Amino acid sequence: MQQYVVVVPVKPPAFGKSRLQGLSDVLRRDLAEAFALDTAAACLAATGVAQVLVVTDDAAFAARFAALGCTSVPDGDSSGLNPALSQAAQEARRRWPDLVPVALLADLPALRAEDLDEALASLVPGRPAYVADVEGTGTTLYTAPYDEFDPSFGPDSAHAHLVGGAHAVEGELTSLRRDVDDLDDLRAAQALGLGPQTDRLVAGLPL
Repeated sequence: MQQYVVVVPVKPPAFGKSRLQGLSDVLRRDLAEAFALDTAAACLAATGVAQVLVVTDDAAFAARFAALGCTSVPDGDSSGLNPALSQAAQEARRRWPDLVPVALLADLPALRAEDLDEALASLVPGRPAYVADVEGTGTTLYTAPYDEFDPSFGPDSAHAHLVGGAHAVEGELTSLRRDVDDLDDLRAAQALGLGPQTDRLVAGLPL
């Protein structure tokens, strides 16, 4: 069975999840942290995932990921998410040349390891692929061999990945498609079942 290294880009929590309107800055920061930690923990629980490489410039936050069992590297490219992911994938190649890189967004607090494993098991070896978000326009996961790794996260990223030659992963994959940008998204993720870090914070909120 092919094994994967999941590359998770994480903004410093103070700058993440700005669209969670109506919450204090402290709570928004704490939720951004919790989303990322729950996402990483679900990845580590997936049988198809051999390594999780977190990309973050926040040293204290990196230490929390290390405690889970992740490896962290700084965001070495200031020109945007996609170049930073590509650079991190090359670092993954240096460390784990036999693994296949997967870029995964860090705002999937309801992610279940079973959904991630189902998506990974359906991949065609050597073929770029992506998982569209629940709206069908964005992307939550992108994968390709190291030599072809060229993510296109951003507006209409699902279409960008498709026209770039990536295969759209089919299947329900409910928790893998449920990213969280605003409070409506958070309510939908809560209905699916949140990871423990996020659930602890959301339990007291009047959502």
